[in-house]
Amino acid sequence: MASRRKRASPRILGPYLRRITSIAERVDPGRYPFNIAAFSRGIDLTITSNVTFFVGENGSGKSTLLEAIAEDSGFNPQGGGRDHQVAGHRDRSDLASALQLSWSLKVTDGFFMRAESFYNFATYIEESGSKFERYGGRRLHDQSHGESFLALFSNRFDRGIYILDEPEAALSPQRQLSLLSIIHQLETTGRAQFLVSTHSPIILAYPGAILLSLDGKEIRQVQYTDTDHYRVTKQFLASPERYFRHLFSERSEDDEDET
Repeated sequence: MASRRKRASPRILGPYLRRITSIAERVDPGRYPFNIAAFSRGIDLTITSNVTFFVGENGSGKSTLLEAIAEDSGFNPQGGGRDHQVAGHRDRSDLASALQLSWSLKVTDGFFMRAESFYNFATYIEESGSKFERYGGRRLHDQSHGESFLALFSNRFDRGIYILDEPEAALSPQRQLSLLSIIHQLETTGRAQFLVSTHSPIILAYPGAILLSLDGKEIRQVQYTDTDHYRVTKQFLASPERYFRHLFSERSEDDEDET
């Protein structure tokens, strides 16, 4: 792992981004994305940790919320750093326009990482002539998907706010642990804050993190052991055959009904 640059910057006592609230008159529960259950009553989140995870089922609004926070933090909604700007950038999304961010210290460094559009970011880096030294000295397209993710985390992350949308998408379990090590090295020194949406029970286990669930009529804090990610994974690993009996018997019954 590349050695980290040390900057003479004062440590703050808590996260840079302290609160995320919605502007009431801009929330219309009759239209998207405010018709998502977790957003329909408005948003009022107090951030108390340098590491905050957003959890929920597919469609619960995790990526939508992170994108809006990233936009309001000055990042391109397609992902990248502050220096990554794409021609034809659209106006802010409806959710971004409805949010207010409160900072203890407004930072200008950081990165918005979207797993689904990371290939496009790697292409942008090449076409813009950016130096590969910032990404470990190798072309991102010359590395596997997981290697390029870790090259970004290891070399580009230093000081600022880091907004990560499903970073585990290309990471093996071992490399998910490497990501946790990078997060720990940065956030415990007060140099970085992380907002992360993830389905990974490994990443969610990070000690001291706040977990916010979007599965419900409002966003609420939950404990790690109360998440489906933890419970289902633990139960499955303890007895996979029980799950297979249930899943495969259901499939057999469906096939019989069709004949």
